[in-house]
Amino acid sequence: MGILPRIMLMAFLACSLTAGAQTTLDELGVPGVSRLLAMSRSAELKDIRYELNFQIPPSRVEQVTGYEAVRFHLDKLPSSGYLLLDFKGAAQGLSKLSVNGNEVKQLYKNEHIWIPREALQMGENSVAVHFTAGDGALNRNPDFLYTLLVPDRARTLFPCFDQPDLKAVFTLSLMIPTGWKAIANGGVHSMVTVGDSAMWQFWPSDRISTYLFSFAAGKFSETARVVDRRTMRFLYRETDSSKLRLSLDSVFRIEGQALAFMEQYTGILYPFRKFDFVAIPDFQFGGMEHAGAIQYQSRTLFLDSGATREQRIGRSNLLSHETAHMWFGDLVTMKWFNDVWMKEVFANYMANKISSVTLPDDNFDLKFLIGHYPAAFSIDRTAGTHPIQQQLDNLQEAGSLYGPIIYDKAPIMMRQLERLIGPKGFQAGLRDYLHEYAGGNADWDDLISKLQPYTKMKVHEWSKVWVKEAGRPRFSYRLSLAGGKISDLVVRQKGEDGSARVWPQVFDIALVYPDRVDQLTLNMNAAVVHVAAAAGKAKPQYVVFNSSGLGYGLFPVDRASLASTNQWALNGQPVARAAMYINLYENMLNGDVMTPVELLGYDLGALMRERKEELTFGLLLDQIGSIYWHFLSTQARSGMGPGLSETLWTMIDSVDAPNEKKLLFRAFTNMAGSRAAQDTLYQVWKTKQAPPGVRLTEDDYTGLATTLAVWDYPGYPKILSEQLGRIQNKDRRDRLQYLLPSLSDSAAVRDSFFMTFGSAEARRKEAWVLAALANLHHPARAGASEKYLPISLDWLADIQRTGDVFFPQSWLQASLGPYQTAEAAEVVRKFLRDHPDYNPKLRAKILQAADNLFRAEKLVAGEKPYQW
Repeated sequence: MGILPRIMLMAFLACSLTAGAQTTLDELGVPGVSRLLAMSRSAELKDIRYELNFQIPPSRVEQVTGYEAVRFHLDKLPSSGYLLLDFKGAAQGLSKLSVNGNEVKQLYKNEHIWIPREALQMGENSVAVHFTAGDGALNRNPDFLYTLLVPDRARTLFPCFDQPDLKAVFTLSLMIPTGWKAIANGGVHSMVTVGDSAMWQFWPSDRISTYLFSFAAGKFSETARVVDRRTMRFLYRETDSSKLRLSLDSVFRIEGQALAFMEQYTGILYPFRKFDFVAIPDFQFGGMEHAGAIQYQSRTLFLDSGATREQRIGRSNLLSHETAHMWFGDLVTMKWFNDVWMKEVFANYMANKISSVTLPDDNFDLKFLIGHYPAAFSIDRTAGTHPIQQQLDNLQEAGSLYGPIIYDKAPIMMRQLERLIGPKGFQAGLRDYLHEYAGGNADWDDLISKLQPYTKMKVHEWSKVWVKEAGRPRFSYRLSLAGGKISDLVVRQKGEDGSARVWPQVFDIALVYPDRVDQLTLNMNAAVVHVAAAAGKAKPQYVVFNSSGLGYGLFPVDRASLASTNQWALNGQPVARAAMYINLYENMLNGDVMTPVELLGYDLGALMRERKEELTFGLLLDQIGSIYWHFLSTQARSGMGPGLSETLWTMIDSVDAPNEKKLLFRAFTNMAGSRAAQDTLYQVWKTKQAPPGVRLTEDDYTGLATTLAVWDYPGYPKILSEQLGRIQNKDRRDRLQYLLPSLSDSAAVRDSFFMTFGSAEARRKEAWVLAALANLHHPARAGASEKYLPISLDWLADIQRTGDVFFPQSWLQASLGPYQTAEAAEVVRKFLRDHPDYNPKLRAKILQAADNLFRAEKLVAGEKPYQW
């Protein structure tokens, strides 16, 4: 549309509306999808049905075009004078707009198509439009593509009412190259070949929100199985016959078990017409819960014989998480994205419960503790933390809501709530909630109303500090003795920020004696609690807080536990031991109890004692790696590195379990800063001879090659070239080819490659970009790459605007995470000073990602001499 028609139409708009209505229209028609617009449309629209046709050419350089007919019922005509259809695309891509069969002049403004009131009617309406599909949400690759529309990217692909509480039925047709396969929310209705293309038509979907609409198409392999009388169709691009043989049975088995568990737990049969899924190489997320067409990250599903328990748990949790979403998120959806955490908390929480079926030999409490607490603390301890439920005025900001607070702190909160209500009452309340709002939308208050009848506790009051406020409590205690016995045990809490707040919760305290462990349950429902059950007990050797892993906060560490000869009286209590390690690490970060060097030595000493607990073994190795890279000075790393590498290598022979051998080998690879360690890695790579008992995959050998490259190992370009030739899978070969500039020994090549990331198109393959950033910012090259930090921060707003939901945080973590100098910390502080009005949510993301940097600045400056 030209400028003159737009001016005339806006003049008509100004004349036809009162001043008050004009103000309302201005508020509704801002870019994005405002809360006001969403509420207005919710009151007007219902019974929405989309008919969508996409023409997908074989070449990525050709545009994807589409035709859409959207039908809907209007209970009342829009009071603002216009009905807004969301479309974040180019105006020139729109053509032939008709409303109720009549062509209408287009007004495209602020990412909306403005449909005039006079073209609409009460009751049934239809809008038809031709458009050019937005390319960003299509994730186009040379021979496959997939849509990913959460939270507000449906409007970047096609015109729609892009808000979660306007659910709709989607009928899809795809014209794709012959030889491609396709998957969508609805089942395949027909497939007809037309020349070198094929028309795939799908049955109408169930009623779903726009962010759940999806399709994928490309050169995929396909397998289908019947599990518990339900046919499941699975598309994938994995070509490793060993991984396929070892993984396909497990994937289908876990999916079947997860569905059966959810049906039993909720009392509701699987609520959609089909259950298909697709594995995507280098998928941005772990998975995405599109109803009837779930998308998964390929490398998480396809494991080999050397997979660790952590990897098997990760696969089980991922499959279970997305399956649980069919009930929590897809069947019952949040009204607005400020409650996005509600679908994620239950998906994660149910995944943990399901694992007791899919992995019956696992310790649920230990897995929950290690799986959620470190991740939740990594954000909640920072100056950028935020509440579980966040304010959201416009859907275009919804991507910034995601992160460990909703994925990890929220399940911890929900587990506390289940314990306080009781498992049976909690389950009954959830069943009531799902039955009441099935097929519709609900918010946190709706859930509270269903849980409240099953407890005397005021859930709304309880949730204020847990759900609506940020941060974690910090605990302290005083143990008073009289005549060798406890006269009083007092526990206090306050906000870690110093605020006088109370997090009502239940957790356990272990009193450790030479011959036993007495566990006391504490209801911490006040700022100060006297533990009556402790009175009269003999003086313990030491005290362990949160010994059952249920509590949440920064817990004190009894220094006597560190030197006690009876330190391992907790041998039969792996959760208590893991809680001790987590407490120690969190206190170390605050400069308490132990220095980083001391804790690294402590964790190394604990490794062999934990070799029977693979999850705890992995936790300790994670802590060791984090301390080594983040909280030791370059001098300390240089001094400790050779001895640490030798210790880890020796340990590989000292443990029996193949999984723990693999974890040790990965840790050795990660910290191979000495030439001797790198020589060892080179020999492993060259001969393809791993240490006895360690099974390495193609991905592992690629990792060895890139590790040698970032350390500028002699002859590494030839190593990379040879590794390219070894890789059989095209997707993995393309990935390494892409990464080569980030591994170059030329600073100019690396600089040039980094500067390409200023373009959204160059950032399109986000998983590859993050891998490249890890190479560019590797500590071995920190001196040459620190100059990237101001530019990385300058690009952040555009990255948030154009990237998927996890990308801004991942970009920041990859960029800021490896640094520890005062100069790097000052870059961040200067950026924040120079941008006082910066987007608050992005500002918080920066503070989260910079937290280790700020702490390292202090801890490294106060580093004590080390001894190996």
